[in-house]
Amino acid sequence: MTPAVDEARNAGIHFELAEYEHDPRADSYGMEAADAIGVPAERVFKTLVAQLDDDSLAVAIVPVAGQLDLKALAKALGARRAQMADPTAAQRATGYLVGGISPLGQKRRLPTALDESALLQDAIYISAGRRGLDMSLAPTDLQSLTDAVVAPIARD
Repeated sequence: MTPAVDEARNAGIHFELAEYEHDPRADSYGMEAADAIGVPAERVFKTLVAQLDDDSLAVAIVPVAGQLDLKALAKALGARRAQMADPTAAQRATGYLVGGISPLGQKRRLPTALDESALLQDAIYISAGRRGLDMSLAPTDLQSLTDAVVAPIARD
């Protein structure tokens, strides 16, 4: 499996895997996942890597139908600014390919922020570490495993 699945198993949390045929031409890998799994988009979250003003990297977990509010992310993590990280830097830091980055099982644990809307759901879907493989888990388990700050970091 993937390091994300291994981390969830080792932590002893309840999770379920959802595998689907990934289309590399999809406009949005996150929306593709929601459609393929057959769940509302507000239950599927994407993992984004941002660069903070001190050049460190951080993880943002937001609904696939929304966008990351970089100012809100910076504020949540105590930084002045944030911008999207270079994809190569994101891949190097996490050990995952862009489009399949999971907040779990990363090579290097990065500061993480989870959008507060996740807590409105009993379970959310995140990437399980590769394109075409998602994991459903309780948002509180995700928060605990990643030491995530919960904040309003997404916008429509």
